[in-house]
Amino acid sequence: MSTVTTPVGRVTVTPPSSERPRRRLDWRLRFAALSLIWGFSFLLIKVGTHAYAPFQVTLGRLVFGTAVLAAAMAVRRERLPRGARTWGHLAVAAFLLNALPFSLFAYAELTIPSTLAGICNATSPLWGMTLSLVALSEDRPTRVRVAGLGLGFLGVLTVLGAWQGFHGLDAGGTALALLASLSYPIGWIYVRRTLAGAGHSHLSMTGAQLLLATVQLAVVTPLFTTLPTNLSPVPLLAIAALGALGTGLAVLLQYGLVAEVGPTTAQMVTYFIPVIATAAGVALLGEPLAWSTPVGAVIVLTGAALTQVRPKPRS
Repeated sequence: MSTVTTPVGRVTVTPPSSERPRRRLDWRLRFAALSLIWGFSFLLIKVGTHAYAPFQVTLGRLVFGTAVLAAAMAVRRERLPRGARTWGHLAVAAFLLNALPFSLFAYAELTIPSTLAGICNATSPLWGMTLSLVALSEDRPTRVRVAGLGLGFLGVLTVLGAWQGFHGLDAGGTALALLASLSYPIGWIYVRRTLAGAGHSHLSMTGAQLLLATVQLAVVTPLFTTLPTNLSPVPLLAIAALGALGTGLAVLLQYGLVAEVGPTTAQMVTYFIPVIATAAGVALLGEPLAWSTPVGAVIVLTGAALTQVRPKPRS
């Protein structure tokens, strides 16, 4: 069993070949669907925050996402994992991979465009490499990966317009989005150290993780928000789509891709998300687009791709 983490924080576990799901659609179509779903997630967050508090957007997202996984578990007759130790580790994973980054992105998009949030999300592989060099002894730096790391962060500075002194940029919102992207590799390292080979199916582990994240947000949200006086339908539909599609269905699609084509190919979806997020934000929300944004995004994605290059094993 191997675990990987995705850009919006879902943990997938590759099952034995005997447990792999049957093919339905060609994996390329599912790959494209997953890219679109996660790319549009940042637009949906933005629309949701037009009427609801960030914690409420995140709670709704988790409720609808958990409902989708609960339905999938019922269809497949899967049970939640057992053991206090497993649930304890899953609670930490739920916080690092779901509750925290989802909330940070929602708060960030109060003051930054969804296009910038999507590009900040693409820095997760950069943070992941930086952390893995310290926390995972099997990861060793190479010239290509170090060059990718430097190139990636140069791209971040380009997106932020560092030569202009970050003029016109909300530093707080951008910092929250970058912290959200940092939370994913921290969670991935934690899961890799504590839950790899736990002996439970991907679906039951992820379902339990989202359930725990939902409980965490259900406790926190009433402490910092008040009940909305008017249930605006469009933002509410955006939150429902964000949860059911961007959290629930996306997990199932990612699981199938990892099982069929492997985690390396499945993780390539990371590089399409900011492109789609930028196109959606500009076309549908009318968000401004300076030349530095797409240029910096290309540099970030190139650097992120280089950090994933593994050295060839010596014969």
